[in-house]
Amino acid sequence: MALLNEIQLKQFEQHLINEECAASTIEKYLRDIRAFLCSPAFKTELSKDMILEYKKILSEKYKSTSANSMLVALNRFLSFCGYHDLQVKLLKIQRRSYREQDKELSIEEYKKLILEAKRNKNERLCLLIQTICSTGIRVSEHRYITAESLRTGSVRISNKGKERTIFLSKNLRQILARYCKENHISTGPVFVTKNGTPLNRCNIWAEMKALCKNTGIEPKKVFPHNLRHLFALTYYRLEKDIVRLADILGHTNIETTRIYTSTTEEECIRSLSRLNLLL
Repeated sequence: MALLNEIQLKQFEQHLINEECAASTIEKYLRDIRAFLCSPAFKTELSKDMILEYKKILSEKYKSTSANSMLVALNRFLSFCGYHDLQVKLLKIQRRSYREQDKELSIEEYKKLILEAKRNKNERLCLLIQTICSTGIRVSEHRYITAESLRTGSVRISNKGKERTIFLSKNLRQILARYCKENHISTGPVFVTKNGTPLNRCNIWAEMKALCKNTGIEPKKVFPHNLRHLFALTYYRLEKDIVRLADILGHTNIETTRIYTSTTEEECIRSLSRLNLLL
């Protein structure tokens, strides 16, 4: 009889810590597993049919990508507990060859966000948005942008068991150095709270969403990871070097990078029109 309990969840959490998983990954895995434990499908005694029923619930409630990410967490937990036979296959997803236009943040909209942050006298957010978008870092990696890195011009980032080096442009270094001087930041992370701790991703998300109100930008377009997408697309259009871009973004698989550089629906349609194959 397969059973789950909170003790196993605590042991699993420690296992993820020992595996050096990112804190955000651990948080998501635990959240997804607890969602399963609170699901109408959950019963004290586990069975394959119950897991399949939960998979069906996820497929009806969420997009396939979101449902799959929750199933990955559950599968990993079941495997850790020794219930390998209860793991389920992920939902099949056909890879899109284009990006959804209505979710894409444009350069013009990006500039509007910066100007709105300036208008609100939120210089920290204004500079953080520009830092993420001009380096391609993940929002969780902003803590690696330190006063020391501004002096060397390079940042060494460790994430998901991989290490990479990114470079800061001269202009960015100058702007951030001035900000540090004005805010008496001589060492450690640049983007910190009044208590000196690195900004929380949830607070960054909320502050960015608040900028939508007076800019007319759709809130669904405004979140930190979209800045990373904008960096990738802008870099690729300029350099046409997907291998180097994958290195900058920290991608092991170039197929992941391709998602960032794919064209929009509108661009796909324009390309088809240029084929001139209709009489």
